[in-house]
Amino acid sequence: MPMASEDDVTVSLPPDPENVVDIWTDGGCRPNPGPGGWAAILIYRGVEKELSGFDPDTTNNRMELTAAAVALESLKRPCDVNLHTDSEYLKNGITRWQQGWVRRNWRNANGDPVKNMDLWRRLLEQQKLHRIHWKWVRSHVGIKLNERADKLATAAREEGLRAAKRGQG
Repeated sequence: MPMASEDDVTVSLPPDPENVVDIWTDGGCRPNPGPGGWAAILIYRGVEKELSGFDPDTTNNRMELTAAAVALESLKRPCDVNLHTDSEYLKNGITRWQQGWVRRNWRNANGDPVKNMDLWRRLLEQQKLHRIHWKWVRSHVGIKLNERADKLATAAREEGLRAAKRGQG
């Protein structure tokens, strides 16, 4: 049996914990569909950055996807990322369902166009740049950073509604 040459060996090392970005995301709207907010908390070497935004007419799922997409797009270079989400839609879509969607030309198992395709494509582009570990967490069980992201997303929605009212009158 011939020996493998140096060029034939690929070694994948675990990420250096000092160089991992932790991202906590959340999004939602009230009512659904309706006005919504999203938020992300990025933590790198103990430094935190908060991002958030508002959409006057959206869905919970769009806000969850937006939070993750904007957070990943804000990274300035390729990174190892632990992305924490309480959205099973986001976690399952990016880790399980998207391969089938792409294979079926962005159609779901029923043959219908995939919803939120624009956001899924943004996330897939980010997966090409970063090594992302998608981590699902249960919502509203006291996980500090998940609860904080939820409060930031709610505050973004409420501030967006206040700003829209000021603009009307």
